[in-house]
Amino acid sequence: MRRIWALAALLGFATVVTQAQPPQPPQNNPPVGVGFNERVVEKLVSPEDREANIWMFNLHFKDPRIIKVNVPGKGTINVWYLWYQLSNETGEARNFNPRFVWVCHDENRPGIQDQVLHTAQNEIKKIEDEQNILNIKNSWTISKDPIPVSKEFDNNGNRISYPVRVTGVATWADVPSTSTQFSILVFGLSNGFVKVDGPDGKEVVRVKTLQLNFRRVGDDDNIKAQQVKFEGYKWIYATTDPLPMDPPKVETK
Repeated sequence: MRRIWALAALLGFATVVTQAQPPQPPQNNPPVGVGFNERVVEKLVSPEDREANIWMFNLHFKDPRIIKVNVPGKGTINVWYLWYQLSNETGEARNFNPRFVWVCHDENRPGIQDQVLHTAQNEIKKIEDEQNILNIKNSWTISKDPIPVSKEFDNNGNRISYPVRVTGVATWADVPSTSTQFSILVFGLSNGFVKVDGPDGKEVVRVKTLQLNFRRVGDDDNIKAQQVKFEGYKWIYATTDPLPMDPPKVETK
């Protein structure tokens, strides 16, 4: 697997385009079906969104959680996971080809791309979807079929249907227990991209990416999901081969 390095905003390899505030529901269209502990990401327009046909999926997610699983070849280990749901209001069915990268801001190491861990996924289903109603997918299976179109509101803002959501989970088995400041970068939520000159004069492609920021408080020897605190999110334009980046400096409460 190719090593993926986290972003370098100060070095010019990633451009922060929008600092998101806590998502506020539209005044006339309150969010429907937002479950307990779920967060909603707002589809924010960025200055780099130069093309008229930029689209973005809708995203709900829960803060990262941790379980202890016996993974073949690894033994009994801690596995972090991110539960999320997508819906599609772009006007046509589109494929979601995700990449989730866990970035430890306080560890000098590469970003950690999510892995498909079937044993962990089965245990997660027992927690998040015991009746198998949601049909939780991993990062491979969710890319197999297009995300169907949802049209929730008419042109006058009146609700005409409820969103069709597809549920997925991203899993990581190699997150260091000593890391307390981290982000999860979500690639694939938009078709937005720009081409710029890199520091060596060669063309660099940046893609519209969601950055979810978190911190963890508590004992490194007894890690619990309750220790994770959400620090907000922002949309950035990031290179597909990112370099180390600094921790987020602005917290969103």
